Amino acid sequence: MSNENISLQMRQHPGQAVITAHTIVTTDGPRHYLMATPRKQNENLRPLVIILHGAGASAAQVMGLAFPVSPLSVWLEIAEREQLLVVAPDGSKKGWNDSFAHVRNKPETDDTGMIRNLIAHMIREHEADPQRVYVIGVSKGGMMAYRLATELGSMLAAFASVLANMPQQSVCAAPVTPISALIVASTRDPLVPYGGGKYFYTPLLSPMKSINDTVDIWRTLANLPATGKSVDIPKSAASNPTSCTRITWGDNPEQLQIVLLRINGGGHAEPSQSQFYPWFLSRLVGAQNTDIDIAEEAWAFFKDKRCKDAGGNSRPETASGENK
Repeated sequence: MSNENISLQMRQHPGQAVITAHTIVTTDGPRHYLMATPRKQNENLRPLVIILHGAGASAAQVMGLAFPVSPLSVWLEIAEREQLLVVAPDGSKKGWNDSFAHVRNKPETDDTGMIRNLIAHMIREHEADPQRVYVIGVSKGGMMAYRLATELGSMLAAFASVLANMPQQSVCAAPVTPISALIVASTRDPLVPYGGGKYFYTPLLSPMKSINDTVDIWRTLANLPATGKSVDIPKSAASNPTSCTRITWGDNPEQLQIVLLRINGGGHAEPSQSQFYPWFLSRLVGAQNTDIDIAEEAWAFFKDKRCKDAGGNSRPETASGENK
């Protein structure tokens, strides 16, 4: 075992899946990722969850190993409890080549190809279940998740995009594969406008579709009714200025579903009941909701979903190598 992996494990809690560091070989060169594996042996194939960090963040941050600890780090506990494989790759230059056109300083790496190779590697070498591959991304990682759902939709059972909209102008074609989607959006997000467009003080971003238009793209593709079922989630603390509304299109969790978790009054912070951002970050990005936990909500949404085309994707065409 490498010294890096020993160091990672020393920084973890016993109730979490074990993190190890890896490198995957791509056409753009070696790419780093962290993998969390349950401590218990398991004879069955394991679901695979791929986490995409936000711009300027890292795999270490979403795995809870770097400041500020992300609410997505709760996936480590879920992985241990539910026998999942969780993988967090690092974006090139801490960013992603998402589908937004006219974005400054966007990396030119083939991130879709890298994720395709990573899925293939996890299926081939780590007994990931090809029917149960899921992607969740936050902020710019959520924007990349939309691109992956568009370009790799037949390989995914479902995806989640947190605090991210789709672009008004895209570098890739419109999505054609119906796929279950969990979309999390805050109505007072100071970086990602709920109503679309862009803020004048975000020059590095490109105009976005509104959340309602983003939801409609995936809802229409899934051939679901125009009106969803809305439920207000009970508040966990009366003092928190935010609230959460869950809107669901599709009644059967084993079939195509679209869910919007609308964080009313929330800012650019993933909702969580256990991992809270420091107060000074909330002053910058807005209030964090504490009524739900984003990782638990995503797993509840993912767990019954299966890839309809898994038979053709159990061995994706593009292979990958790894240096351990």
